[in-house]
Amino acid sequence: MISTTNRWTLASAAVLMQVCLGIIYAWSVFRGPLEQHYGWSKTESIAPYRWSILFFTLAMIAAGFWQDKKGPRLVGSVGGLLLGAGCLLAVFIGGTPMGLNISYGVVAGLGVGFAYVTPIATCVKWFPDKRGFVVGLAVMGFGIGSLLFAPLLEALLGKDPAQYAVTIPRTFLILSAIFFVFVTGCAQMFKIPPPGWKPDGWTPPVTDPGVRTDFTTAQMLRTWQFWVLWLVYFLGSSIGLTAIGESAPLVKELAGGAAVMTGGVALGVMSLFNGVGRLAWGAASDKVGKQKVVYAMFTLSALTCSLLLPATTDFWRVLLGICVVGFCYGGYLALMPSLAAEYYGSKYIGANYGLLFTAWGAAGFTIPRYIATILEEKKKAGAVAAGYDQMFYTLASLAVAGLVVNYFLRKPAAVAR
Repeated sequence: MISTTNRWTLASAAVLMQVCLGIIYAWSVFRGPLEQHYGWSKTESIAPYRWSILFFTLAMIAAGFWQDKKGPRLVGSVGGLLLGAGCLLAVFIGGTPMGLNISYGVVAGLGVGFAYVTPIATCVKWFPDKRGFVVGLAVMGFGIGSLLFAPLLEALLGKDPAQYAVTIPRTFLILSAIFFVFVTGCAQMFKIPPPGWKPDGWTPPVTDPGVRTDFTTAQMLRTWQFWVLWLVYFLGSSIGLTAIGESAPLVKELAGGAAVMTGGVALGVMSLFNGVGRLAWGAASDKVGKQKVVYAMFTLSALTCSLLLPATTDFWRVLLGICVVGFCYGGYLALMPSLAAEYYGSKYIGANYGLLFTAWGAAGFTIPRYIATILEEKKKAGAVAAGYDQMFYTLASLAVAGLVVNYFLRKPAAVAR
């Protein structure tokens, strides 16, 4: 069937929307000003990040089912409105931990979740011939979002603690306007392809007409392969999300005066590698296979966190290490939607990937807090470097566990009609 829609225009809108949603990765830039201005602890300053990840994930589940029924445009628009509203609410109640947890963590987190699923589900359906590449391209925007937002946030917040009472709420106000315009605007571009549509020159794989290759959510949850895939996603996300959440404080506290760039700029550089990793690993998976790529990502993360990052205060070594971790982490965000579509079909991809994405949310809600608690205790004891070393070795152990779990990753058998 012929469609007049240019699928690359949809992909471009998907990238732009994901860049905006990538604000969630720039949270560590806020942590220093919040701790200085309000006297918050590390555990309190990481909390909005954790809550935003949790509600991002919860929204993904609901949005996946909703967009499968109502289409991506409505769901994406609601996401943009919620994200803008959460940042606007932070202007008024963000001066307390609870207020910021509700405004940025809950409301804005819900907005990111509703918006995030729509470009991925849309691109998977428009690009059955290039799933790994196009999902990597779309989520690359999410990964590089902090490349734009981290320096912007540093500029808006400023370096004068005496001005934080003005600059912190003003920064949330500006972010609110950006999201109202760009996220809701991009959502208007999304739609699903007509029934029977396929790219020119592409022949779908031959399947047995007697079996069903599109699994419903209930059928997917009954396969053991889903839970192995979930655990792979959890372990890979734990490493990346923890490194991202601690990257700006890490550069400031570990490299100290030897740092040649601010924590926000370093986070931006890391986000560039995060974004490029999504595209690179996604494209590689189309050629060599997704399981082999997952092996490579866990191996590189384990080596970096066990050998390169511990026992050093050298700025360039620290920067290289977090960039490698970010590069590997980006691959999981590209591969998992593709694996979900490959294993369970694209018909119910919104709902199915929404449930798989709970692995990402569980990782982001639990592991960064655990690490922040360790760092807080070590900081009080005057052993900041030892705290970061413990963090790196913990992340390395998660990567090793991921290598073991990935061995059992298998595509489920199709179900009889």
